[in-house]
Amino acid sequence: MPTDPATAAPTAEPTPAATPVQAKEPTRADVVERYGAVAPTDWGLEVAGVITELPDGERATALTFDACGGPGGNGYDADLIDFLRAHAVPATLFLNARWIDANPDEFEQLAGDPLFEIGNHGTVHRPLSVTGRSAYGIAGTGDVGEVYDEVAANARKLTGLLGHPPRFFRSGTAHYDDVATRVVADLGQRVAGFTVNGDGGATLNASQVRQEVGSAPSGAIVIGHMNHPGGGTAPGVAAAVPGMLAAGRRFVRLSDVL
Repeated sequence: MPTDPATAAPTAEPTPAATPVQAKEPTRADVVERYGAVAPTDWGLEVAGVITELPDGERATALTFDACGGPGGNGYDADLIDFLRAHAVPATLFLNARWIDANPDEFEQLAGDPLFEIGNHGTVHRPLSVTGRSAYGIAGTGDVGEVYDEVAANARKLTGLLGHPPRFFRSGTAHYDDVATRVVADLGQRVAGFTVNGDGGATLNASQVRQEVGSAPSGAIVIGHMNHPGGGTAPGVAAAVPGMLAAGRRFVRLSDVL
């Protein structure tokens, strides 16, 4: 027998889905309290929390370029960027705070170009350690508080300039211990390592860069540098990439697949 609409019990209104609560970013004091007594168990280029390749099954390759800043590191490789633009090749650019300060016009142009994604390359370009370990003669952060400073200060700078926080972080020298990578994660960023060292820390000549970049497998993250104009990076990349494109290789920014 049909129910009389006049006597039917009212249907309950659906309960609105709860709005996710954005986790509050920890303060320096929070991080020091959380990790100050934790001893690292690993150190290097490939430790827990470092992404060294694209997800399984991903056939693209990610080109990433660092701009380290500071004495001898504030250059801008316009030839490299012009080549990427001319061939519509996307890339993730890891910029240090000192480089940004030294190149405000170039930063604005790069940040406004959808071909590129801007990552955090630290405040003063230090290896990320809670015990002061160094890499390639560059002194690392000395404790948990200094790890926080190296990551968070440039993240705040980038957030103010970009209008959103950076998604990825790479330290100076790309060295970490496994406590420092946990701090980066707590600050809302993912640590980007690499599969292929494309320019040997901006020391390789054009022929060597062409060989390294050109032999990068599908799924690789390639690291290079965009702050050494006149070096081997730009001509080496320009020699390698057209052949990769002709062979069907796709290039992506890290955020496109991660």
